[in-house]
Amino acid sequence: MTPRHFPAPSAWRRIQTAWGLPDLAGKGRFVTANVIDSLGNGLVMAFTVVFFVKTTSLSLVAVGAALTVGQLLALPVPPVIGLLMDRYGPRIVVAAGNWISVAGFIGFLFSHAAWHIVLWQFVVQLGSNAFWMGNSPLIVLVARGVERARWFGFVRALRNVGVGFGGAASAVALSIGTVTGLRAVLAVNVVSFAVAGWLVITFRGADPSEAAGAGPAEPKPAEPERATGETTGRPAGGYRTVLKDTRYLRLVGANISFVFASTVVSVLLAVYVADNLDVGAWIVGVLVVLNTVMVALFQTLASRWIEARGPATVLVLALLLNAAAFAVFGALLALPGWAVIAGLLVAMVLYTVAEILSSPPTSELSVVMAPEHLRGRYLGVYQMSWSVGGALAPALLTALLAGGAALPWVFLTAISVLAVPLVLGLDRRPAATSEATPAGDAASVEQLDGGPVG
Repeated sequence: MTPRHFPAPSAWRRIQTAWGLPDLAGKGRFVTANVIDSLGNGLVMAFTVVFFVKTTSLSLVAVGAALTVGQLLALPVPPVIGLLMDRYGPRIVVAAGNWISVAGFIGFLFSHAAWHIVLWQFVVQLGSNAFWMGNSPLIVLVARGVERARWFGFVRALRNVGVGFGGAASAVALSIGTVTGLRAVLAVNVVSFAVAGWLVITFRGADPSEAAGAGPAEPKPAEPERATGETTGRPAGGYRTVLKDTRYLRLVGANISFVFASTVVSVLLAVYVADNLDVGAWIVGVLVVLNTVMVALFQTLASRWIEARGPATVLVLALLLNAAAFAVFGALLALPGWAVIAGLLVAMVLYTVAEILSSPPTSELSVVMAPEHLRGRYLGVYQMSWSVGGALAPALLTALLAGGAALPWVFLTAISVLAVPLVLGLDRRPAATSEATPAGDAASVEQLDGGPVG
């Protein structure tokens, strides 16, 4: 038999493999849409407060309060988005999320009163929730059973880089200082998000015609039993089914620990360093840059390591690294001034490695642990851990800091350690699914095309 000869991989493919990048061939629209969203979100995060202070007669406090209320009003939204995703599929939900954000940004341009800001911030938050809830299952469909950890790591790295560049662009815009310039920046954001929605809705990277080339099959989670006489054309179960799934709720509970950890840099770090440590405020900027650069450079490389190991094992390591980082942050109160800077750098490295390791497996498990026909509802519950945790973290962590400089670090260390038992065994299929017929992620392509799932 004549041996088969395969062509040597191209130089670009060798670079992709070396850096832990997924195969991007044919995925340009999907990748570009994620880049646009990341840049836009980075711009908005650093831009919104100053924009409204400059373009309205409202005070800084009033603007901040209005934005907070708008975000709080969006807290109950993820379960509703979950219902829509089960009906229409992730691609339509992601594109709709971009276009809803467009409507919110247009509303920003014409906002003059506090209630205007509340309304349009709610709309923008609604669009953001829709995008991120739909993006994870869309990544699974794009990956088609292969390189999933690399895809999740790649999108995470894109987001980090995009937020950094968006923040830098925002700083340049703010340095210009004119109201016209600020409005022009927001108008660019409107156009870019509209384009991102079009790129997603026209993307055909996992159409049924391509399913034959999909990678190795992935075991399909067991579906709840259907009642006698129930038609198979409609999704069985609902949010009651999700709330009875204790394995999935363990993932949601463990993710709350990562949600609180994700707020450390934005909520806790600067005020902790400035008010409690005998070092200059400049070190906070160094730590933020260190975190951003590490994620941008090493997220995809780490994905190569992650994909060869069980997600639960990786999450245990991430939780223990977080616990160690928070313990070091708290211990700095007892160190002399010359050792504090070194300690801050060590703690930030541990924290960032935990961030790099935790993102791909939590995102992947949130999708693949969910029964396909209820995936939107499951992700609605998962997203609530981000919405509720993100809303509670600033108030709780600052209150703990006011009670004692070490208290927030004790709390964060404790919840990281307590989350370890929750993730153990999450990547092992329950016995009930051991005889299930394997089904690849390509079986979900109907969702991508917006058809009903069932």
